[in-house]
Amino acid sequence: HVPGLGRALGHGVRLITPYRVLAAALAPLVRWHLRRRARRGKEDPARLPERLGIASQPRPPGRLCWLHAASVGEALSILPLIARIKASRPALGLLVTTGTVTSATLLAARLPPGVIHHYAPVDLPQAAREFLDHWRPDLALWTESELWPVLVTALADRAVPMVLLNGRMSERSFRRWRRAGGIGRALLKPFHLCLAQTPADAARFKALGADPVEYLGNLKFAAPPLPVDEAILRQAEAMLGPRPRWLAASTHPGEEEIILEAHRRLKARHPDLLTLIVPRHPERGERIARTLRAAGLSVARRGAGEAIAPATEIYIADTIGELGLWYRLAGVAFVGGSLVAHGGQNPLEPARLGLAVLHGPGMANFAEIAVGLAAAGGSRTVADAASLGDALEALLFGSPAPRVAMAAAAAAYALSEAAVLDRVLARLAPFLDPAADPGPPPIGH
Repeated sequence: HVPGLGRALGHGVRLITPYRVLAAALAPLVRWHLRRRARRGKEDPARLPERLGIASQPRPPGRLCWLHAASVGEALSILPLIARIKASRPALGLLVTTGTVTSATLLAARLPPGVIHHYAPVDLPQAAREFLDHWRPDLALWTESELWPVLVTALADRAVPMVLLNGRMSERSFRRWRRAGGIGRALLKPFHLCLAQTPADAARFKALGADPVEYLGNLKFAAPPLPVDEAILRQAEAMLGPRPRWLAASTHPGEEEIILEAHRRLKARHPDLLTLIVPRHPERGERIARTLRAAGLSVARRGAGEAIAPATEIYIADTIGELGLWYRLAGVAFVGGSLVAHGGQNPLEPARLGLAVLHGPGMANFAEIAVGLAAAGGSRTVADAASLGDALEALLFGSPAPRVAMAAAAAAYALSEAAVLDRVLARLAPFLDPAADPGPPPIGH
């Protein structure tokens, strides 16, 4: 056990214990739910045992660092960190866990050689025990807002140092954790260090009991440009030709109808317009296509192998790992998840590739980045189909000067915090280097 952990957690431990008992009782239901998700394509059937903590690969010899990220966005934010750790400490084993099929597919193509991917175990006592007994991590790095009570307390029981990377805590989540009494404190006190994503996040983590909390910058600024296959890019450019086009990226349910209306408004005056849609979840592609075709539009789907024809009005790029391709083919990008109650997707991805960026008002997940990008002149906020259509009209069919200026401002802003990775690596050095001993987490008062 971590020395002093019981005194540090106090009442929170007694609150977490019923959670662990309930989780164990619900294990059969969780297994049924996983099988159901697998039938719907939301889990990998061949690797379903991994979700129950059963490893499909051997543990590498020597010290092992475990990095956990929830899904695609979190995984992308730590890829540069993973690459730097692997290059600077080749003897240190690296295990990366995520919880979605999409993230697993992406990481299979982008993880450095020798880095292991494993699906994250569900937060059940048996799954946590199986997972930790096999992998025996020497260090656990959690990303953003993933705090699972069973796994956190199991790591603390085994005296495994933990660091929260790029910690994110929305105001809504903060209020919910405050109402939960000592549970938030119980989950945060075992962490040896919390590196917050923004100063506001740092203040919330401190108020909940994390200690120490530091703000070194947002790791999302350290990500490289999204990759692209140059041969496929040239083919797509030839297929599209000179047609005016824009991209609706990472869209969520409820946004395609708004995109459809904006497209119709523009299409009446600009008949050659092509709208590109990349849904956040590719499995939605067929359903989106049916909806748009029922509305009378000519639609093609990349997931179905359909090409863009001269008559195609909307092209749905429902594939995994090709967002970098479509950003490079569009001079203007709308970032989805922002016209519905989701919190927005990452506007730095199009900004880094020199696009003028549009998004809705719902950018809570990227609030500080959205404010900074707008202040730099690299983005505009749209509220509905009418304002989206007006913004696209000005940027695509007006003078090119405003679009060029927006794109340049967006690119400059995306590069403004590139040094954050160096600062984070330096702060992690005592945890990553075998000679260093970070000691137990501080004991709360």
